[in-house]
Amino acid sequence: MRIHFIAIGGAVMHNLAIALHKKGYEVTGSDDEIFEPSRSRLESCGLLPEKEGWDADRINPSIDTIILGMHARADNPELVRAAERGIRILSFPEFLYEQTRDKKRIVVAGSHGKTTTTAMIMHVMKHSGRKFDYMVGSSVDGYDTMVHLSDDSEIAVLEGDEYLTSALDPRPKFHLYMPDIAVLNGIAWDHMNVFPTFENYVEQFRIFTTKISPGGCLIYFREDQEVKKIAEATSSGIRKIPYTVHGHFQNRKGFYAATHNRVVPVKIFGEHNMQNLSAAREACLAAGITEDQFYDAIQSFAGTSRRLQKTGENDKGIVYSDFAHSPSKVKATVEAVASRHPGRTILACLELHTFSSLSSGFLPQYRNSMDKASVRVVYYNPHAIALKRLPSLTPGMIREAFGDDSIYIFDNSSDLFTFIRQENFTDPVYLFMSSGDFDGCDMNKLTKDLLIQ
Repeated sequence: MRIHFIAIGGAVMHNLAIALHKKGYEVTGSDDEIFEPSRSRLESCGLLPEKEGWDADRINPSIDTIILGMHARADNPELVRAAERGIRILSFPEFLYEQTRDKKRIVVAGSHGKTTTTAMIMHVMKHSGRKFDYMVGSSVDGYDTMVHLSDDSEIAVLEGDEYLTSALDPRPKFHLYMPDIAVLNGIAWDHMNVFPTFENYVEQFRIFTTKISPGGCLIYFREDQEVKKIAEATSSGIRKIPYTVHGHFQNRKGFYAATHNRVVPVKIFGEHNMQNLSAAREACLAAGITEDQFYDAIQSFAGTSRRLQKTGENDKGIVYSDFAHSPSKVKATVEAVASRHPGRTILACLELHTFSSLSSGFLPQYRNSMDKASVRVVYYNPHAIALKRLPSLTPGMIREAFGDDSIYIFDNSSDLFTFIRQENFTDPVYLFMSSGDFDGCDMNKLTKDLLIQ
């Protein structure tokens, strides 16, 4: 089968392309821009397009299916040509469902914790010797790709993203996966560019629960009031499994997950990760994993790329990098680091990068989100604001929105990192949070710079 990817350079799209290539499909693709690491990974598999840009002549009758990425617009010349020729066009969520429709699908949804919870389930499945397909939104140690599809597995573990499917399909991606086991971790308003009100955003999760297969189950965080309301209103034709934050404690030796009859050391930490662990546990039990198998496996789970990832540690300090960008994620991450390192100087640096975070009307959602940090820093790039065609921001607007007159504000990355490098912090723990990259910052180099001072 020959498959052509329109917008092959996306994080999930290029991983799906590589997964299908390894499965034996003939794969081609196009994109107007391809950045690292997508570029190098596609090139290593011989899948990097010869030239960037769109070209309708790439579309010919030998193509069986077009997989359309969110980045491509409705007037994309390759998409238009494919429609004219009657070639089948699928978004990647549609394709994933088609490939896994005969398998038990575990779909993890929620405003935060999706990637980590999905990766935990994958880790336990692998450790327990279960064969499974998967799609996860970040790199995970021990896996070559973020997507895997096979012919001999009975389970598929999918991260359920609520963002829109494609230019031709405005439905959230997770509406297409039809879960047998659904996880709903928590709801906090995000993506205001496509969900302009909180009520509209919440509605997408309600619809998600209506897609659960008859006889399936909904695993939900009962301490989130919005999630609880949705669960209570969901059809009685499914099983409902509430969960809370897993028992835990820490001491000088480490962080531990605890129940009434067992204590296990874990490599992750923070209350939000103990919430994720509870969700993963219930999902694994629903899929046939035993408690002993779960707790034996979870001890070796080290997290995922840029989800509270420790990039360095020595007697000069500790450096963490995290994908946190929404208010709820920022608050949970800052509090987790502050709790894990009591008495130390916590420098929390947040890049405002998304459409929501750079919108003046959304900024007040961040109020008090960084209060647990000793030093609070916010960075934004005026060019990013201009590209998103948003009104400009000022340091005063950001301080007022965060409710913090002592917060440091930077709109130049060079000035930001000069400040961080030159300050002589006592016993520092550095936490960098962004869904972007601080204007191309090499986090490994920055870590080395900070820890050799």
